[in-house]
Amino acid sequence: MQPDKAQLEARLQYPQGQTLPEPGRALTVAPGVKWVRMALPFALDHINLWLLRDTHEGREGWTAVDCCIAHDAAKAQWNSVFEHELDDLPVLRVVVTHMHPDHIGLAHWLCQRWSTPQHDCRLWISATDHAIACTASQSTTGFGGEAAAAFFASHGLTDADQLAQIRGRASYYPNLVPAVPRQYRRLMDGGQLTIGGRTWHCISGYGHAPEHMALHCPELGVLISGDMVLPRISTNVSVYDQEPEADALSLFLDSLDKYLPLPAHTLVLPSHGKPFTGLHERIQQLKDHHAERLAEVLAACQSQPCSGADILPVMFKRPLDLHQTTFAMGEAVAHLHRLWHGGQLVRQLDASGVYRFVARTAP
Repeated sequence: MQPDKAQLEARLQYPQGQTLPEPGRALTVAPGVKWVRMALPFALDHINLWLLRDTHEGREGWTAVDCCIAHDAAKAQWNSVFEHELDDLPVLRVVVTHMHPDHIGLAHWLCQRWSTPQHDCRLWISATDHAIACTASQSTTGFGGEAAAAFFASHGLTDADQLAQIRGRASYYPNLVPAVPRQYRRLMDGGQLTIGGRTWHCISGYGHAPEHMALHCPELGVLISGDMVLPRISTNVSVYDQEPEADALSLFLDSLDKYLPLPAHTLVLPSHGKPFTGLHERIQQLKDHHAERLAEVLAACQSQPCSGADILPVMFKRPLDLHQTTFAMGEAVAHLHRLWHGGQLVRQLDASGVYRFVARTAP
């Protein structure tokens, strides 16, 4: 019998126990590292943000890592953090791990809030995620609109009401990310940032976001993992309409291997859930999870040709609302595509314009 989620989680260690930062306040988790936790109005109901004590360009202050979505409740919590947690020092720069709304939504607001005529509070992010965030904040990318609806329909989502709602979500991203700083400093894989006199190494990750950047500080033994390694849930890995043939799951699984050289005792600071140790264990759990899902998907496609919508009940046993359905569809297609690109499935376009995947027969 496979271990359940509680049994898997018991193999990780949580140094802070059940303690969480209070709203609008922070909790110190390592020397010069503070944890801020903000509410989100989604099923995934919070995001973790990080404050790093810093000296930058001769000034004392803080580097903020990730931002929350752009809404008034988050701004109010940030203002409380500014009042109580910064020791009367400024935010010097804003690091964003990737372009998803809960991570970059308030980057423009934060950078404007803390820039002065003498000093810019600059956004630091990968070039790929900056470019896509700029485009998405002015239109849409993979979250809604006509192209997204057509993509989901091509993978078997036929419910007219759901497709109409997806078409109506063309402003989903810009509503959560109304603006993105046009100037930025580029983060690259293997690059280094000096924050508070300590070196942080950039580790790129793919499959979840275009060019996600995690940060590792060997001196502190700390990894800010963003969304690449989460303790309780598996990272969403989806195929979207703008890259319809992507093999996102292979990219994600390959990216996980980049964290294996890090020490086993590394303190992982995830974007969702609690700080934990047990990085190598969690990576293996994630690999096992996807291997199980892939086996289920392959078995389904051996029985009959399957669309992405056909795979939803195979991978997801619980009822899904529309928001969850769009993510689940992306995940289902990602698993089908890994098997398709790996040669285990054949993709066929049926007479109704729906892609179906069937197990490849032996020659």
